[in-house]
Amino acid sequence: MPLDTPIMPPEWAKQDWLWIGFPHAADEWPDVLGRAQEQIAAFANAVAESGQAVRLLVRDAANEARARQLTSAAVTLERRAYGDVWLRDTGPLVLSDGNARVARRFQFNGWGGKYLMEGDQTIGAELAEDAGLPLEIADWILEGGAIDGDGTGLVVTTEQCLLNPNRNPQLSREAIEERLKRDLGFDRVLWLGEGLINDHTDGHVDNLARFVAPNTLCLPRATGSDDPNAAIYADAKGRAEAAGVTVAEIPSPGRVTSGDRIEPASYANFAITSHLVVVPTFDSPHDAEGVAAVAELFPDRATIGLPGDAVLAGGGGFHCASQQMPAAGWRP
Repeated sequence: MPLDTPIMPPEWAKQDWLWIGFPHAADEWPDVLGRAQEQIAAFANAVAESGQAVRLLVRDAANEARARQLTSAAVTLERRAYGDVWLRDTGPLVLSDGNARVARRFQFNGWGGKYLMEGDQTIGAELAEDAGLPLEIADWILEGGAIDGDGTGLVVTTEQCLLNPNRNPQLSREAIEERLKRDLGFDRVLWLGEGLINDHTDGHVDNLARFVAPNTLCLPRATGSDDPNAAIYADAKGRAEAAGVTVAEIPSPGRVTSGDRIEPASYANFAITSHLVVVPTFDSPHDAEGVAAVAELFPDRATIGLPGDAVLAGGGGFHCASQQMPAAGWRP
């Protein structure tokens, strides 16, 4: 790949800071808003105290006061007009060519028209412009959690999401591949099939599969005979290995439910920061094993597990609620 071709750095590249969204809407977090705020604050505190700058977005004065009660002085609070907290999807995607950084934003339709909140269509451009990044806005719908790259031009996604008619019905698989290359610098696409059962996002890949090194993909393996996603994990592994991608398996949390509902719980929704990897846990008997398995993939960083069940009740995890600002100078 030519050095002057901008591409998204892998998440393990050095970061200048991490944006995180702080929950504020009670109707989006029924009965768990307080706990979701506590869990996001614990995530922000852990990253900030590891030595990386954290910019925690808060919605209004009351939201800011609550966030300040829960966070250390190392966390910077920024009052912003945003809807949901899922900055992985609504924040800017930052590319680098080794010399300069540029930002990309895409069209956003509330995850296929399901969840439309004021501010979600504009927060990505606002953050990019305030960071001083040149910004281009693409002409098609894409959320950041739907893709994951390894820094060499390889990107992984799911057919369930990117080929879903509720996103870009006018685009073929080939047209989407061309746009991933044109707008984000990815020249190879690993297509997985379905995402996790009951994932609000129509199968975002960051809840299923994550690159942890060039051409090395982390995937859950089924835990227990009643793991609801066993077939999905097996299919993803088969597709990755058929494409020549190395698979590093971690355990799944197993069957996690809320009442009769199967929750899309996943240790793969970890956030990689410059010094620390943060893994969501779900009060599953497999939590310790899951965190330990992720830690083995990042020997150069500390890895911790933090409760993420209340965050999951709102539709995502720590990775979904954050977006990194890559440091300048990374080269593909």
